[in-house]
Amino acid sequence: MENQTEVSEFIFLGLTNVRGLQCYLFALFLLLYMASVLGNGAIVAVVLAEPRLHSPMYFFLGNLSSLDIFYSTVTVPKMLAGFLLARQTISFTSCLAQLHFFHFLGSSEAMLLGVMAYDRYVAICNPLRYTLVMSPRACLLLAAATWATGFLHALMHTVMTSRLHFCGPNRIHHFFCDIKPLLSLACSSTRLNLSLLHVVTGIISVSPFIITLLSYLYIISFLFLKVRSWESRRKAFSTCTSHLIMIALYYGTAIFSFMRPSSGSSKGEEMIITLVYSVITPALNPLIYTLRNSEVKYAIRKFITRKLSPERN
Repeated sequence: MENQTEVSEFIFLGLTNVRGLQCYLFALFLLLYMASVLGNGAIVAVVLAEPRLHSPMYFFLGNLSSLDIFYSTVTVPKMLAGFLLARQTISFTSCLAQLHFFHFLGSSEAMLLGVMAYDRYVAICNPLRYTLVMSPRACLLLAAATWATGFLHALMHTVMTSRLHFCGPNRIHHFFCDIKPLLSLACSSTRLNLSLLHVVTGIISVSPFIITLLSYLYIISFLFLKVRSWESRRKAFSTCTSHLIMIALYYGTAIFSFMRPSSGSSKGEEMIITLVYSVITPALNPLIYTLRNSEVKYAIRKFITRKLSPERN
């Protein structure tokens, strides 16, 4: 990979340059990051440790929690360091690495949310074939496909960005290395990069959303046309609530961010949108899936009790 860049490092301008506000933001995002790592880490540990959670639904939930830990780790520690330092720089190579892992994990999460919707469709509409369709091998293949798709998608953007020529300004109007802020600094043509960003990234975002939409349309029609008991309908919908909340948070902000034109939108607005799906959503994920899921709450209580009182087991 050969690039002819004259810029060896970039400078993040961050969320704000007001020193007093930076202290409050540091405390806020540190708490959100700790909530994300500890909460999602607890879900991964419980899913691995509790046999009653060894099912496709919780296997994918464990994958989602792992993605959220890595996803927030790509951007938040560097952002926190920027609140403490007067000048925050990043090398060109490190910038490309951050860009790669951000889009790798973000697009993998988008694909995984679509897979989780398909899992709910099979569980509710085809319960007798659920164990056959969502076998351990099928679940592993689906999970591997989501991670591989995300990796290849991010690799495309990383390679294309590395081939650009950066010869002038090196100040990034963002808190991390994202594609659009970098493209605005390039001296060479970015037409192909922007086309790939809108077309390929749009497909990566919209395709799982369509799968999710179709899955829930089938679920709703099945429950209202073939299930007569309101209690059965309520139980079926309760297994989907947490996933639907995550869909609303993730796709609502991510699709709006990437499908919006580069011009005509403020840098602050763009950063706030990015914060929602890269920092706030990973922190909310454990709360959404524990508060709305009695099995996860029971498994966590059992896990904590066993760890605190090993002699009882």
